[in-house]
Amino acid sequence: MKIKVKVAEKKKVTKHISTEFIKLDSFLKLCDAVESGGHAKTVIQDGEVRVNGEVCLQRGRKIRPGDSVEFENTIYTAE
Repeated sequence: MKIKVKVAEKKKVTKHISTEFIKLDSFLKLCDAVESGGHAKTVIQDGEVRVNGEVCLQRGRKIRPGDSVEFENTIYTAE
């Protein structure tokens, strides 16, 4: 018996930032990807967030225009 697994396409969202950079935890809140700063801290420390394709454990990581943040099958791009 063969089992087919369907992989969902990742949703893509672009978010404008009006400053030179924004911290990762704040960016997740801005994108409504998390409910609160505490939630952002938890998912980042648990290794659930990727920045530019790499797992990031630093909630203060600077996100600049052109960076992409992946969380829960969604890619958020700063512009």
